[in-house]
Amino acid sequence: MTTSVDNSQRIAAKVAGIAGILGFILVVFGNYVLLDPLIVPRNAVETAHNILAHQTQFRLALACFITYGIGGIVLLTALYVIFAPVNRGLALAGALFRLVFVMLWLVAPLNSLGALRLLGNSTYLQVFESERLQALARAQIAASFDDYYVGLPFFGLAATVCAWLWLKSGYIARGLSIFGVIASAWCVICAFIYLIFPDFNKIVNDYIFDSPMALFELSVSFWLLLKGLKPVATVPGQAGAV
Repeated sequence: MTTSVDNSQRIAAKVAGIAGILGFILVVFGNYVLLDPLIVPRNAVETAHNILAHQTQFRLALACFITYGIGGIVLLTALYVIFAPVNRGLALAGALFRLVFVMLWLVAPLNSLGALRLLGNSTYLQVFESERLQALARAQIAASFDDYYVGLPFFGLAATVCAWLWLKSGYIARGLSIFGVIASAWCVICAFIYLIFPDFNKIVNDYIFDSPMALFELSVSFWLLLKGLKPVATVPGQAGAV
């Protein structure tokens, strides 16, 4: 019998914990503190005025989102290092699902920069009325909402795979792993239903789609940072089996 946790996994666990917590802080700060106050629902004119009056704040929000994407790549790499000895195939699948989510997430800052360009004073934009440009800019920002919900099934699938690997490995508390499997699978189901039936969020609030999964991922991040991986005794030759 040998322990299944090596030094590279312990280091990766700390990296994953830090990346998960910092990523959560960045996305909450960027979205709810910096960006949301500038967006006026159903009012393109006021939204445009707010963005132009607070361009630095708007761009700082985008910087937070880009940094979150970088952190997502760090996180998926660390998780792959942790899970590869448990099941290399599932570890790779989880990493790829999360990578697709990160790539779709990074489309949102591009849309927002496009909105900022539409609100600029470039000569070639002067052929359009200001109200039309403001409406187009608001549509660009709204497209970021679609980017997230297209990426959400991939995020949910990544979290589901990881939660299953946490459960099979025994590296964290079993109850937390089971909650993660349920919360992440719930997110995947809700995301697909919402994409097919856009009024689904009138039945189930869209915050409930991913909040349980976000709570799971944040809890795991704190667990990894504070407690690390629980050593698990395994039979030699089992590690790395697919």
